[in-house]
Formats: sequence, structure tokens, C-alpha cells
Amino acid sequence: MPSTPSRSSGAESSQPLSDRVRYRTAEAGLAFDRHLSASRLRPKARNNKATLAPEVRRETQALRRVFHELGESHRKYRRRTGEHITPGLREAARAFKQAPTLASLVAVAVFLDELGLIGW
Repeated sequence: MPSTPSRSSGAESSQPLSDRVRYRTAEAGLAFDRHLSASRLRPKARNNKATLAPEVRRETQALRRVFHELGESHRKYRRRTGEHITPGLREAARAFKQAPTLASLVAVAVFLDELGLIGW
């Protein structure tokens, strides 16, 4: 799962950003499935997350995993360049946190893609 910035920029990619985000989220969903399968071997206390439908929980966790991956890339970029977070990116991140959907994740990814921080 590469998180190295500047491998490719949106201008160099042949796929639309929304397709790339969808694909990355699907990969994160598969990783979630593997983690869930491994954790089923150990008994766990139930919590409120278990009440969500499995598909909804999987999708939400996959979206959040990609969001955190994007956030880590942006934090590394900011440490390296000394830049501050832009108001538009901050608002897109806030919108994603309030309603984690593919569309709100793509809105976040647009800002990072413009900086060349998305390597997939």
C-alpha cells in the first residue's frame, strides 16, 4: 500500500480520480475482510460497531482507511514543505468525517491529487 507522494499526479493518470479512489477503497475493503477473518478466531466483546450491517461497516472502514492514508500523505507533504492546510481541504475533510461516502472522499482526494500526492 504505497503512500509515497509524487509518484504520479492526476494529470499523468489515465483513469479518472473517482475510479482510482473507488479502486483504492475496494482494496482497503479486502484488507478489512482479511483482518475480520483473522479476528474471528479470537473471541471479542461485542460493541456498538457490531450492530451495523456488515456491508455498511466494511464500506465505512474502507473509506476511513483510505481517508487516513490520504491524511498521512498530506501531513508528510506539509512537514516537508512547511505549507498549511487549505480551507477547501479542511472543509472537504470535515464533510467526509460528518458523512463518510465515496463522493466526500473523492472531494478530499481532489486536493491531494492536485499536489501530486496520490501515487495510485
